[in-house]
Amino acid sequence: MTVETPRRMPDSLAQPVPSDETCDVLVLGAGAGGLAAAAAAAGAGLDVVLAERTALVGGTTAVSGGMVWIPANRKMAAAGIPDSPAAARLYLSHFAPDGPAAAAREAFLHHADAAIADLEATTDLRLRLVHPYPDYHPGLPGATLGGRVLEPAPFDARALGTDFALLRPPLPEFMLLGGMMVARSDLVHFRNARRSWPSAWRVAALVAAYAWQRLSHPRGTTLVLGNALAARLLLSVRRHGVRLALETTVEELLVEDGAARGGVLRDAAGVRRRLHARRGVVLATGGFSHDRALRARLLPPQAGMLSAACPANEGGGIRAALAAGAAIAEGPAGNAFWVPVSRFRRRDGSEGLFPHTVTDRSKPGLIAVNHAGRRFVNEAVSYHDFVQAMLRETNDGPTAVPAWLICDRAFVMRYGLGAARPLGASVAFHRGTGYLAEAPDLRRLAAAIGVDADGLEASVARHNADARDGVDREFGRGSDAYQRHLGDAACAPNPCLRPIEHPPFHAVAVHPGDLGTAAGLATDGDARVLDAAGAPIPGLYACGNDMASVMGGAYPGPGITLGPALTFAWLGVRHMLGQA
Repeated sequence: MTVETPRRMPDSLAQPVPSDETCDVLVLGAGAGGLAAAAAAAGAGLDVVLAERTALVGGTTAVSGGMVWIPANRKMAAAGIPDSPAAARLYLSHFAPDGPAAAAREAFLHHADAAIADLEATTDLRLRLVHPYPDYHPGLPGATLGGRVLEPAPFDARALGTDFALLRPPLPEFMLLGGMMVARSDLVHFRNARRSWPSAWRVAALVAAYAWQRLSHPRGTTLVLGNALAARLLLSVRRHGVRLALETTVEELLVEDGAARGGVLRDAAGVRRRLHARRGVVLATGGFSHDRALRARLLPPQAGMLSAACPANEGGGIRAALAAGAAIAEGPAGNAFWVPVSRFRRRDGSEGLFPHTVTDRSKPGLIAVNHAGRRFVNEAVSYHDFVQAMLRETNDGPTAVPAWLICDRAFVMRYGLGAARPLGASVAFHRGTGYLAEAPDLRRLAAAIGVDADGLEASVARHNADARDGVDREFGRGSDAYQRHLGDAACAPNPCLRPIEHPPFHAVAVHPGDLGTAAGLATDGDARVLDAAGAPIPGLYACGNDMASVMGGAYPGPGITLGPALTFAWLGVRHMLGQA
């Protein structure tokens, strides 16, 4: 554990605050953790104020895949899928040794299922089993091939009424037709619509429903993924009477006799108020993904400043806690959750960041190369492991920052490439902006992107020979259940391998980015924030990425940020209620 010296607050904060107000619980941040904490506390009869620094609710959750990792959950038990906290503990032991978050990890393993069950019983949260969906390293002892992953049930946003306008929308690149969300189970139908009558019928029905929704709403009202999760929790806080304060920041925590008793808040008009919280304060402001100072201290320098997390995640909650005497805990396996990202320009001129999670890297007919034109990683590993390989390569050999994703025309037509959509509709636009490189042969593609031409030709030739045999002899791509799950089942004998041979050839540069930070405030198993001596600071709780990850910086499966966020939001409220 590393300890941050509390900062002296600016003199301006010593000025008197004109108004004093009270509540039972002050929650800072309206992502999944903050929304869940506010809903749980208000559902138990407490007076709750939820302060969010932006004008929209949902944070990074609203633009995420919305998966929730809950080991040994009762939904998988009902489906006959065996699991136990001991099996999950064994699996996690391969990634991060016991460290500062050991006690919190144990609390997560023992209480995650109860937390989800209670949240579903007392709020509008509804999760369903995703099966199969393997853990990211399914060959390790304790791993499962599915069942630990839950996802939000689809949600009709019309239930929110005018509050639908407060929900942060998904990234435009993950919607179709200007505002249509697509569930994971329907992606295959869109991909096969021209070859399958059942798929064509399903797509036609979805598009017709979306067209009807757009007659009265600015985007589709059928919500899935993380947007559905955030929407369900927003509905819950509204139904439970939570006082929602948008465009409101915390300038400092109120500390009395060593205990957190509220905060000094500033609204969009610059009006400051002192809000006293009788039961406690919950920090859920999303971590420090966009805080330059904390990134410089805790993350590798070659990672830069690129982040797919909500732009408002600037460490406000963490800094306020440090000034109150809290300590930061670093992860034994790292301090961020990584994802390769590409930078592009939209048609309206705005800049975009595309996270390459599961839509292209694992599909057959693509390789990733470094500046020597050579492969350096199994492209079908998790996004976190992919970036770790980029950083290792840059330290030990030819730079892979950026790395280049290489494919041919057939690949782009079927799967798309980053922000370039399938079927080639946006290829010309992205080629014109310089985002998508294109060339009639590999040597000219290498010249266009600045990699070694001999190396690129040799890498593609080696890959193509292996693809025809169905075996990646260099990196073992497609060799486990997770990789095959994200490949293309229609591609045999290996769903992750297909030759790259149909010109023109394409390339997109990818850089290290993060989905969120793993280092954060040290906490105990009740979500209480700890001070430099390891003692709880009374009245101060943290969840989500403000809290040091129980995974210790490892990324063992989908939803390992949202699962703990919901769990510790619930555990913190339980402690406030005297039910720890």
